[in-house]
Amino acid sequence: MSADPSHASQGFRATGIRLTEEQLPHLRSHRTELLGDSLPAIHAFDKAHAVMLTEQGLLDPADGRDILNALRDMEARGVAEARIEAGGGMHSGEQYLISVLGAETGGRIHLGRSSGDLIEVARRMTIRRHLHALLPALADVRAALLDLAEAHRETIMPGYTHGQHAQPTTFAHWATMFEQAFARDTERFLGFHGRLNVSPAGAAILTGSDLPIDRHRIADLLGFDAPLPHTMDAILSHDLEMEAAALLATTGATLARLADDLYLWSTSEFAYIELPDRYCGTSSIMPQKKNPDALEDIKSVATQALAALVGVITAERGPTGFPILERRYSQQALWSMSAAITGKLRDAAGILTDLRVDRDRMAGQAGAHWAQVTDVATALVRHTELDWRHAHQVVGVFVRLAIERGVDPSAATRDLLDEAAGQVIGRGSGLTEQQFTEAMDPYAFVVRRTIYGGPAPDAVQRESVLFTRRLASDRHRVEEFQRRVARAEAALEEAIDALVSEGHP
Repeated sequence: MSADPSHASQGFRATGIRLTEEQLPHLRSHRTELLGDSLPAIHAFDKAHAVMLTEQGLLDPADGRDILNALRDMEARGVAEARIEAGGGMHSGEQYLISVLGAETGGRIHLGRSSGDLIEVARRMTIRRHLHALLPALADVRAALLDLAEAHRETIMPGYTHGQHAQPTTFAHWATMFEQAFARDTERFLGFHGRLNVSPAGAAILTGSDLPIDRHRIADLLGFDAPLPHTMDAILSHDLEMEAAALLATTGATLARLADDLYLWSTSEFAYIELPDRYCGTSSIMPQKKNPDALEDIKSVATQALAALVGVITAERGPTGFPILERRYSQQALWSMSAAITGKLRDAAGILTDLRVDRDRMAGQAGAHWAQVTDVATALVRHTELDWRHAHQVVGVFVRLAIERGVDPSAATRDLLDEAAGQVIGRGSGLTEQQFTEAMDPYAFVVRRTIYGGPAPDAVQRESVLFTRRLASDRHRVEEFQRRVARAEAALEEAIDALVSEGHP
């Protein structure tokens, strides 16, 4: 005897089955419009699950063909439109199939499956799709930074600590610093991808099923590397979402720091760089204004990502299996932030590519505030065998005397250094004019630093070769991830073709 079709059409929460009242509208979590970015993944899982059930003999071949053909018909109509019309949220595939095939056929799609693995598969696939968009954008920023470094190996500038001039460096050294930071972000995301790309399918709500379902087959058809090896962990552990949020927040913070540097350097007081007009705004009252709007927009992503991290972690509070509905909000935050950071990375790559750099202004400031005098102390040690502490004190007095007397670094003399040495060690500095002049040259300061990882033009060029190779390797890994998913999508369609064609001569 057939079940009441009116109950089947209402989905598993049909009134008059377990519950006798209609659920309040605002509490209905199984609404298709809430699925957002995960809708394509849910649709793919419906198809893969139907293929597996048919291949395993858990669906009659004729029912399997009907279900798979109906899911393809849904694609012709438009998956989102058809599923929203059918209702049922993540179970919209089942409700659609029941509406077109009847409950006795369409109601079989959920065999051996639960809301638990349905949404967890979709969540992982959706994060994976966002990651496959974010990682190329991250690689493009790294490439732009390496190109910037190549163009500015000789562009000297001040380096800063505590907001003060510290030591001369180069714009290339700054650019490769950020490339390395983004390379670590990439490495973290690549490691995360390995933990992400394992399948919860077949874990049901926590114990799997006593039916002979093939978890490996579904994993393969959906582009996963393997099934998760523990069914309870697959559904009820959610550290993965917290890790995703943490990685997004880390990348957002790095991106914001880069934007902060450029933002500061675009001010009239610094005037090191200028953004093309397309990245800028102006004022409704101050006609002279050129506001670096794109940098402000990029900076904002760090605040949003941190808020998302707090939201995701907070949603996971509570004993195992308790937090369920809160997660629908945290997953939206994850997808929103993934898309936002990807967009901001693309903006950053464009800004870095088209940035206008005032080389002369940077060079003029590189030694204008005594940043080079570390090497004066080093010269005292190297050429006069003075110990470092006394050398440091001599140069400290030298700088103080010059500032008190209004002497700029460009006008400072060896005689003033000798006077400072007399106050500290009771004799002259012992440096020759040439040694003093070389020590006070900010460009020479940079050129001397040929150590591994240093700012000397040759050193930056040498290390950039390694950075470029690493970037190429990372791009290759991401492309292989994308090819793996593309192969799985093709294999799924081929499996459907094979099953639906069996009923035709």
